[in-house]
Amino acid sequence: MNIHEYQAKALLKGYGAPVAEGVAVLKVEEAEAAAKSLPGPLYVVKSQIHAGGRGKGKFKELSPEAKGGVRLAKSIDEVVAHAKEMLGNTLVTAQTGEAGKQVNRLYIEDGADIARELYCSLLVDRSVGRVAFVVSTEGGMDIEAVAHDTPEKIQTIAIDPEAGVTAADVAAISKALALEGAAAADAKSLFPALYKAFNEKDMALLEVNPLIVMKDGHLRVLDAKMSFDGNALFRHDDVRTLRDETEEDAKEIEASKWDLAYVALDGNIGCMVNGAGLAMATMDIIKLYGKEPANFCDVGGGAGKEKVAAAFKIITADPKVEGILVNIFGGIMKCDVIAEGVIAAVKEVGLKVPLVVRLEGTNVELGKKILNESGLAITAADDLDDAAKKIVAAING
Repeated sequence: MNIHEYQAKALLKGYGAPVAEGVAVLKVEEAEAAAKSLPGPLYVVKSQIHAGGRGKGKFKELSPEAKGGVRLAKSIDEVVAHAKEMLGNTLVTAQTGEAGKQVNRLYIEDGADIARELYCSLLVDRSVGRVAFVVSTEGGMDIEAVAHDTPEKIQTIAIDPEAGVTAADVAAISKALALEGAAAADAKSLFPALYKAFNEKDMALLEVNPLIVMKDGHLRVLDAKMSFDGNALFRHDDVRTLRDETEEDAKEIEASKWDLAYVALDGNIGCMVNGAGLAMATMDIIKLYGKEPANFCDVGGGAGKEKVAAAFKIITADPKVEGILVNIFGGIMKCDVIAEGVIAAVKEVGLKVPLVVRLEGTNVELGKKILNESGLAITAADDLDDAAKKIVAAING
């Protein structure tokens, strides 16, 4: 689960991290009062969407020359003018795709005198099985581009979970970021605080980009991105309340109600599979034969008829789907249960696109018999390769 920048900053402020004063607004009418509550005279008006690259983004409804989704304002009138242009319009960034995201809220923040921009994130480094700081002196930039062009400028410092962030860890991170003076002193409290927040709130990612050194020498969290482990949200009622469903795909929201592992993609072949590895293989072979998957959908090893039917309905609700491939290997999951779930869903929502089903494993013959006797336009496949060829041919034909 992701949250907005202003929410992430409020959470970090509770752990003692240095953040600027700011106010979230939902209406243009709130912008003036929000700006007046801040010290000024420099303000920053930030679009709040779950996507990066906001500063370089463009609004669909505005001219190409219009400023992006993060704007400086030198007066309260300018804050209000930016709010009028940004709220309710669609911001397109490198991470939103061409569809963009509608800006439904803004964060109006006090400005900062920036001397240096740094990059700092925390994530689980699976190569060592520890939480690690990933830092770079090249903050405020596309970190993927930095990793590709100048990987030596990114350093990773893994943290011993028994010891936590030690003085030696802080020194190593500070050295990697070339911190001195007041900034190095701030680091002694900031980095342990970030680590504590990451662990206590069961985050999957905490990214501060940029982490700035101000002209007075002190550190400040200028932007913050947080992603939380969905499997741990039951422990964090305070985090769950921060969820903004308007920023999420409606199909993914529905899938979460059924405990389905579902991710919407940009392709045209809907996939329903049991097991993450098999799902990845299914998507790969679809691409091999020239098409793109419309989703990742893992119904799990022990799904019942109702869960299978729910997954099928979610897939068919995607207008981009031109064909559906069901690929099930029955272990705990029985092929006859899959067949019954698919038939129930088809009878409820109809079948307007080609459907290819490949079943293998427990009760496979019974599952095939149920499908064959259903009277529905379902194409059976012998194996995964056969299934991929048939669904691609059906779409092309």
